[in-house]
Amino acid sequence: MTVAVFLLGSLLCIVVAAIAGFGRLSRWMIVRAAAGCFIEVFRGIPVIVQLYIAYYVLPVWGVSLSPFYASVVVIGVNCGAYGAEVVRGAILAVPAGQWEAAIALNFSRWQTFRRVVFTQAVEIMLPSLGTLLIDLLKTTAIVSLVTLVDVTFTAQQLRATTGNTAVIYGLVLVVYFVLASIIDIAVRSLERRFSRHRFHDGSRPDGAWWRGTALDKVVHRQ
Repeated sequence: MTVAVFLLGSLLCIVVAAIAGFGRLSRWMIVRAAAGCFIEVFRGIPVIVQLYIAYYVLPVWGVSLSPFYASVVVIGVNCGAYGAEVVRGAILAVPAGQWEAAIALNFSRWQTFRRVVFTQAVEIMLPSLGTLLIDLLKTTAIVSLVTLVDVTFTAQQLRATTGNTAVIYGLVLVVYFVLASIIDIAVRSLERRFSRHRFHDGSRPDGAWWRGTALDKVVHRQ
């Protein structure tokens, strides 16, 4: 159950982070304002309060969610609000000169963003995204508060039955640590894949910022 909540929550988190992050960079003020309000609301309210609202308050207004879906939605959306700033910051970190160079090679704005800027922004955002996903995993422990039978809920039941607190919560610690380590290894492998054409100082082997992007193919054809 813990893994299921994490996986679905992660997918929702990435989708929400992308939409809200792009919204913060929109040319339309109303879109930027809506994305900004969304981010501030979900970052400013504790996730446990959001979970209680989703599970206990929404049914009063005619919207009923099962403990599982309430947990996935709340954790995914809350994480996505934080991830939106990661997406926005990574895109802004790509030098503006790369937009200009792509446009000079007759790339459209969408092609420039999709094939040049965003591919490099992903490399920048991966470390922060990995940290965010590990934090999301740890946040899944609160789903036991809405009777979802996850690792933490099961540990509480076993402790109440056996009274062996140290061993039970020691095992819970190991479980979360192993899961977090798996996430860390996966993200680091992605980082190595995206940075395989760079030196340790971050530069490309030939000093060109566009190596490995769509511009590389255009320049080679020319």
